[in-house]
Amino acid sequence: MSDLIVALVGRPNVGKSTLFNRITGQRIAVVDDRPGTTRDRLHAQAEWNGVSFVVVDTGGIEVLPETVVAGRRQGPERVLTQDSAPFIPLIRAQAEQAIREADAVIFLTDAAGGLTPGDEEVADIMRRAKCPIFLAANKADNERLRQDAVEFYGLGLGAVYPISALHGVGVADLLDDLVDRLVPPLEVREEAGWEDDEGEEGGLKLAIVGRPNVGKSSLLNRLLGEERVIVSPVPGTTRDAIDTHLEWKTEEGVVPVTLIDTAGIRRRGKIERGVERYSVLRALRAIQRADVALLVIDGLDGVTAQDAHVASFVLDEWASVIVLVNKWDAVEKDAYTMIEYTQWVRNTLRFLAYVPVLYISARTGQRVHQVIPTALSVQEARFRRLPTGELNRLVQNAMARHAPPSKRGKRLKIYYASQPGVDPPTFVFHVNDPELVHFSYERYLENRLREAYHFTGTPLRLIFRRRERKGE
Repeated sequence: MSDLIVALVGRPNVGKSTLFNRITGQRIAVVDDRPGTTRDRLHAQAEWNGVSFVVVDTGGIEVLPETVVAGRRQGPERVLTQDSAPFIPLIRAQAEQAIREADAVIFLTDAAGGLTPGDEEVADIMRRAKCPIFLAANKADNERLRQDAVEFYGLGLGAVYPISALHGVGVADLLDDLVDRLVPPLEVREEAGWEDDEGEEGGLKLAIVGRPNVGKSSLLNRLLGEERVIVSPVPGTTRDAIDTHLEWKTEEGVVPVTLIDTAGIRRRGKIERGVERYSVLRALRAIQRADVALLVIDGLDGVTAQDAHVASFVLDEWASVIVLVNKWDAVEKDAYTMIEYTQWVRNTLRFLAYVPVLYISARTGQRVHQVIPTALSVQEARFRRLPTGELNRLVQNAMARHAPPSKRGKRLKIYYASQPGVDPPTFVFHVNDPELVHFSYERYLENRLREAYHFTGTPLRLIFRRRERKGE
């Protein structure tokens, strides 16, 4: 259930960020400080009563100028003026986007400020929503304000939850009802024939991601046009999306393939804040569901900052990936262009040698036939499991070739290693002191694993745990 989405919608200064922090249990982080991948923090994972979901804080919707009387805020006038008209499309764009993408919406209002025309505009859209809407009157910090919150029943959206996001009052009741609506009790699910996400069809799942206008749709159409595939549409698990199912014929038989298309992740600062957040969220959900992400780059534009922005999401999700440089037929090139371009991709996108880079043309079909076979080899690597004996022989040989580092006279000791999981391959090294593991030695061990077993296109997760031996 971890891909359930709960959106927070409302005017500025109604407390959306405060409620975001309250639900997620953390202070909101606006940037990621990893070098080369700084980006806005758009969402966070949350859990309530055993139900996991993603909470998204949309941008504040500015509607009407406020009137000021005797230096005190009186709230917006209740008439839509000519000055307010340009804001109405923005209200509708953000609210409608939230409705389309979210599994539930928390519509946040200001109990202290009272009902406003901006609230009424958003409510008009919410009344037509198919997903559940939870109306929360925030800043109800005392009994009088909680009683005054009854005026929000006039919006016609059902129950009103008087809450104080700052102090946590009423938030638990809101979340109790929200998760009960999203995920009914077990006995109700069984009676209704509820199917969990784990029942999703197997085979190879490919997410096509990238910024707008790099040729994602053209690639999808070209893949579907191959003579070796049989195409049929099937409903996807992402809300309001249709995945494309095809069967890819190999020498060993037929492999079911699901293509998960996404909207382009737009450049920050060029579009409305709310739409940007949801375009990112769609891509994240696709990456989380997929075995392999196909990161499409426009060969004519080269590797851009926005490509690095998209790549950061792929890296954050520990996704297996293939970089597809599209429109290669239109690129002026010589004998060294492909080599230089590949190095540019790896340096700019923080990808090392393990990621395949294919140069394709969705328009002409150049090398498109290599995409799915390459993805199948990457998927195989993602689910590769090493026998414990072989793994430990590899580690011992690696330590013999290059001794572990020491720090302040104390040397790192690796007692043994195991692989507890795949998807992605995860290796646990039991050591005397994890603080002695320098990043360069961790990279060395990863390179030895890749050298021996060719984990093409997939990240490796290396975990170092302390284990004391007797007498030490």
